[in-house]
Amino acid sequence: MTHTLVTMVKPVPRSLFVLRGVSAEMRWEGMAGQGYHTPTDRFFVRNHTRTPHIDAATWRLRVHGEGVRQAAGWSYEQLRAMPSRTVDAAIECAGNGRRFYGTQQGEPAPGTQWGLGAIGVARWRGVPLRDLLRASGIRREAVDVLARGLDAPFEDYGRVRRPLPAGKAMDDVLVAYEMNGEPLPPDHGFPVRLVVPGWAGIASIKWLGDIQVFTREIFTPWNTEFYRDVAEQPVKSAFELAWDATLPAGGPYVLRGRSWSGHGRIVRVEVSTDGGATWRKAGHHGQHLVRAWLPWHVEWAPSRPGQHVLMARATDETGATQPAATPWHPQGYGFDAVVRHPVRVPLG
Repeated sequence: MTHTLVTMVKPVPRSLFVLRGVSAEMRWEGMAGQGYHTPTDRFFVRNHTRTPHIDAATWRLRVHGEGVRQAAGWSYEQLRAMPSRTVDAAIECAGNGRRFYGTQQGEPAPGTQWGLGAIGVARWRGVPLRDLLRASGIRREAVDVLARGLDAPFEDYGRVRRPLPAGKAMDDVLVAYEMNGEPLPPDHGFPVRLVVPGWAGIASIKWLGDIQVFTREIFTPWNTEFYRDVAEQPVKSAFELAWDATLPAGGPYVLRGRSWSGHGRIVRVEVSTDGGATWRKAGHHGQHLVRAWLPWHVEWAPSRPGQHVLMARATDETGATQPAATPWHPQGYGFDAVVRHPVRVPLG
């Protein structure tokens, strides 16, 4: 197998992205007028090092370890020939919203200062991970399933790798080779990646190289030093508006946004246009999927021009609702508080 390293491959124009080192955050205004899925050209990129270029003709995915009865391997074409499954699912960085610990709550957290744009929903197609594990004879004693990527080693920690509990691996995890109807682009994991619905993006290992099954709990830097105690994603909401947007003159407006949760479907979204003094229930449209997001809208006729603060608050089917504040996290994960989104209304 041969592969060479480059930086991000796809264009990341500043009109669609905020550059974050080796990563790129989606601008939410870029979702305005789009359909249910995030277009691939504006899907956020989270890299630990750089995007590798992998030759699919020589690549193989290996499943091995003490937790299976026999090691097995598949080529790219063999995977594509297997019975497939298609899912609409969000992938979201665990640090999405991190900058608001500082800007909104006055307690900055270290790490990439993501706004709310480290998320995207795509239509993924691939092979259920459980099919590969069963083909290798997964044992009842299996505890953890360790997926490892083929991107360059990160500092002195080695290649990105993070275990999944065997129960999750046998549930709804996908070994995906297509994104939005096309082969995975390099920045999003070509030739194959994991898609772990509802869980933080670090679980959805890109550029998948091998899967090792253990009969004991496994620890790597990506579940101890980084991303510790990170699994299902909390409830969040975002407006399809630029930060500090100046709205078109003349109003009234239809404010649009999306809400999501790793725990279950969104069942209610409330919007405030006066900084949280009053709230109104938002209407919703389009698909309403459990591991993706809910698009919503609300009409607004401002009573005055000038600065305003918009807020959106969602509740999922488990009863989890976005709080007014999120307890500080030392690595900046799990920010789920209602975000105060500033906008300006011009004179009509």
